[in-house]
Amino acid sequence: MTEPTDLMRTFPASPETQVTIANMQEGPFNRWAFRNLRRMLPTGNVWRGTGPVAVLDPAPLHLDDVTFEDQTGESLTVRHYLDNGFIDGFVVLHRGRIVFERYGDGVEAHEPHLLMSVTKSFAGSLTGILCERGLLHPDMVVTDILPELAGSAYDGALLRHVLDMTVGMEYDENYEDPMSDVALLDVAAGWRPARQGAPDNLRAYCATMRKAGPHGETFHYVSTNTDVLGWIIERVSGTDFATLLSREIWQPMGAEFDAYVTLDRLGAPQTDGGLCVTTRDLARFGQLHLQHGVMNGRRIVPESWIRDFRDNGDAAAWDRGNFAPTMPGCHYRSKWSRT
Repeated sequence: MTEPTDLMRTFPASPETQVTIANMQEGPFNRWAFRNLRRMLPTGNVWRGTGPVAVLDPAPLHLDDVTFEDQTGESLTVRHYLDNGFIDGFVVLHRGRIVFERYGDGVEAHEPHLLMSVTKSFAGSLTGILCERGLLHPDMVVTDILPELAGSAYDGALLRHVLDMTVGMEYDENYEDPMSDVALLDVAAGWRPARQGAPDNLRAYCATMRKAGPHGETFHYVSTNTDVLGWIIERVSGTDFATLLSREIWQPMGAEFDAYVTLDRLGAPQTDGGLCVTTRDLARFGQLHLQHGVMNGRRIVPESWIRDFRDNGDAAAWDRGNFAPTMPGCHYRSKWSRT
């Protein structure tokens, strides 16, 4: 059996240890790919700038023997979870200090790692900043900003519907089905091999979305919505997503390392899941929001935006949605979820 530490170790790699676009989302190949996407795909750099790093002082605690119940009700220790859960990086902050940190399978603390859908929350927070500046408003009509989407599922949708995953559309986000809509999203983003007849870039793909039902009534988790949001952010700001994230969040937050986001062949960012950051910098992003959008004494994300996604959200739309059976009692607001 191929181990993650065996992957891409020879030059060239042997066929059984070669990581490619075709296998990069499958184990064990994803263990190498998700921290080396810059070597496989075009990326936009999120510069940390030249300012000071937000300090996360160490205050070690022994958490290995802490027990918790997993989703099946089984009791596990933190150590067992980390040793057996394919965990690449794990950082726990308490009152802004690192109390526990662990890395696996040769991962280094300085290596950016793919966030997958946590990327969506970064796009949501950037949207809040642009709304405060008057460049966006949740009640704006999507096609007024992106006329290229006229005739698609986004006709008549508001920015609020895109933010809250309540766009009325037909979409299959089945990660196990190679013919699903989300698999075609991966093709468009360059995350899967090209497929004849399928869109080969994200913006062309977004324009093919199919309307189904009214907007604003039902939560329907559709990753493409966040790629549309990334397009909106770039259109109204006149700035590419990576540069905007660097300027508005990454630098003022005091990130320790550069981050990067994967791009399609035409330079569109995969804002639904393509951001790669270090574990400590992800912890800083979480701390920023825990502190109501302030870091290093500086307001970065509007407090009203954070308060809104914490306290609001359409519970009825969630209950009518596709996640309610397995995640009851939640809500989803501005690319953040809350139980």
